Amino acid sequence: MSRRIKKEKRPTLPDYKFKDKVVTEFVSCLMERGKRSTAENIFYDAVDLVEKKSGEPGLDIFHKAVNNIKPVLEVKSRRVGGATYQVPVEVRPNRRLALAFRWLISYSQARAGKTMADKLAAEILAASNNEGASIKKKEDTHKMAEANKAFAHFRW
Repeated sequence: MSRRIKKEKRPTLPDYKFKDKVVTEFVSCLMERGKRSTAENIFYDAVDLVEKKSGEPGLDIFHKAVNNIKPVLEVKSRRVGGATYQVPVEVRPNRRLALAFRWLISYSQARAGKTMADKLAAEILAASNNEGASIKKKEDTHKMAEANKAFAHFRW
């Protein structure tokens, strides 16, 4: 374990359109090669598409999708007496959000579609309805943790 002082997390500023910090963090994860304006345009176009398709506010559907994707449990490898066990552990809140963003973006990129905004909108709509690849990833993670519940006593 490091003996250094823990670096404190910088405060996140809200985005200019929705005044929401979660949106800023998502856009930062979506961004590639420092192109923030491109990432923002992709996200805002996706939210507009979600609004058109569902008839509800796009930001609310985005928040619902992210909350549906957030995992509660995951497994971590622990080495005990020469054997490696997959030990189920609870996921910290900031890691929950990071995993949800990562899964949403990666499975959006893997989708079939014309533009990234179309793919992202489709994955957000699917996740808000508790379906899609990102929800399947969360369920698989939970199943893995449930299957290895016998090794929970190795948690420290």
